Amino acid sequence: MNPNWAEENLQTIRTLMERSAIYRRALAPIMLFAGLLGVTAAATGLAFHLDSIRAFGALWLNTAAVAVAGVFLIARRQAVQAKEPFWSPPTRRVAQALLPPLTAGMCVSVVAVCIVGNDAGDGFNLLLALVWLLFYGCALHAAGFFMPRGIRWLGWIYIGFACAILCFSAVVQTDVTINAHWLMGFFFGVLHLAYGAYLYLTEKKNPAA
Repeated sequence: MNPNWAEENLQTIRTLMERSAIYRRALAPIMLFAGLLGVTAAATGLAFHLDSIRAFGALWLNTAAVAVAGVFLIARRQAVQAKEPFWSPPTRRVAQALLPPLTAGMCVSVVAVCIVGNDAGDGFNLLLALVWLLFYGCALHAAGFFMPRGIRWLGWIYIGFACAILCFSAVVQTDVTINAHWLMGFFFGVLHLAYGAYLYLTEKKNPAA
């Protein structure tokens, strides 16, 4: 084993543990930004009836692109204010954990939107939304090994609800349909806002956490 590689990994793990409270604080504005963006996108989709496969996919894929760009800018701004390098070893570890599931989700989405016709019905929008929930939950859970423990629990919430809705739809075969914009707005909007608010409130109560 390369001693330099082992030493670098040990130092990265130590830095992640020491900066847990810092990363926790940094997550609050990121979650609030993502939540506001998710609620806005859901409201836009509902108001303008963007219910076709391509309109739905284009809306939420563009929203995801804006969210990634915004999160990058927020994280970079925080690093500059703290006078720390942005692309540090801990940041690389988090990015490496997030990248595979998010990339897989994006590829599946783009292929599905391009191949499936607009006459597929609302059921396909719901299926696409559930696929996004699964991949996003996996990404959060993977990143949770290098970030505060709450991120892993949040990831399990996404995974659990997506699997539950999929199983319920397959077993019950009910005629009741869930509007995909409402589903996306709740999970990518309201849930992010709630977690961001929780981080802010608990940080004020316990700054040393």
